[in-house]
Amino acid sequence: MTELATPPRPRREFRNINAFTDLTTYRLPPAGIVSILHRVSGVLMFLLLPFIIWMFDTSLSSDYSFAKFKGAFNVGIGFAPGWFFKLVALALIWAYLHHFIAGLRHLWMDVSHAAVTKEFGHSSALVTLSLSILLTVVLGAKLFGLY
Repeated sequence: MTELATPPRPRREFRNINAFTDLTTYRLPPAGIVSILHRVSGVLMFLLLPFIIWMFDTSLSSDYSFAKFKGAFNVGIGFAPGWFFKLVALALIWAYLHHFIAGLRHLWMDVSHAAVTKEFGHSSALVTLSLSILLTVVLGAKLFGLY
């Protein structure tokens, strides 16, 4: 009888967000950030595909083309300085690492139905973000010659 006497909890109100007023104060959860960055990294890898093909072709064609490839990253080619090529390569490294790790996260959630919880989504999103950034920093330090 006491269950009927307690008033029901108020229901949450769901509403659409206004892009002009609510977007600056809206807090996207980490899983949402990972989802958006997964798409961004896929688009970035697709757009940088000509750069990937150029790097692969130039580095493997001959000794002369490999020297030209190394020179592109050291001094640059034409109007583009060497640091610009390294920066594009670093963006490509981040895109690949994030897309790969987030893809593994999605595969794990597809295979293991017990992993589809709010807590796992939150923690795995934080692991995905931190792991992709950490590996990008390590490989970027190698790319820029810090070790």
